[in-house]
Amino acid sequence: MPDRKLILSPLRTHARTHVRKPSRITFAIATATVATAAAVTAGFTVAASPAAQTAPVAAGQAVSHDQAPLTSYATADRPLQILQARAVGEQVQLIATEARLVAQRAAAQRAAARLAAARAAAAEAAAAKAAAAKAAAAQAASSASSGSSASAGSSGSSGASVQPSGTPQQIALSMLGSFGWSSGEFSCLVSLWDRESGWNTYASNPSSGAYGIPQALPGSKMASAGADWATNPATQIRWGLGYIQQVYGSPCAAWGHSQSVGWY
Repeated sequence: MPDRKLILSPLRTHARTHVRKPSRITFAIATATVATAAAVTAGFTVAASPAAQTAPVAAGQAVSHDQAPLTSYATADRPLQILQARAVGEQVQLIATEARLVAQRAAAQRAAARLAAARAAAAEAAAAKAAAAKAAAAQAASSASSGSSASAGSSGSSGASVQPSGTPQQIALSMLGSFGWSSGEFSCLVSLWDRESGWNTYASNPSSGAYGIPQALPGSKMASAGADWATNPATQIRWGLGYIQQVYGSPCAAWGHSQSVGWY
């Protein structure tokens, strides 16, 4: 019978080799690994050593809120801050545009006011010039009529001046030669005084005070041609022809001015 020790000895040796109990160190490492995995699963971090605390976080590893970077929240709010800044910039540009428009409108209003003032000043200057010309013509006509009246009185045998007769237009036609004009000027004179008075001796303008056939302004200016200026058409015509001669040179020139501006 073979020796049992010799037969079983290899089997025992093999069992001891492959079915050894884990050492205490291996068991401690396994226990620590299981505890660490449980802590990570529950949301906690385990500091195994000072080196592990300072090690960087690996990809896919869970990180607690206390260890999350502070810049993550600012980065999340960055698009909103950009939109707000753009909105503020656009509002500032809109306000600046409105301010420019208001300034342009104010400048345009000031320019229009200056233009209106310049036009008013020009119109006033023109009116003053015309009034001065009329006054000078009236004075010249007064001097001329005084001289002609004196010569006419001295030439008559009785010393009385000869008064022309007929209609106002006939009287005017008869006086043209004494002022150095031909009968060709008569049609212009007719058109001029048709517009002014209709050849009415008593024509009066209630708004301006002009009076008589030539519409002297005021009518008392015609007193230089005769004391009966208010009722005698010959006196009015003589004064009116003298005024035309001094200011315009001829009835046709006076009529052309009247057609241009509406007065003479």
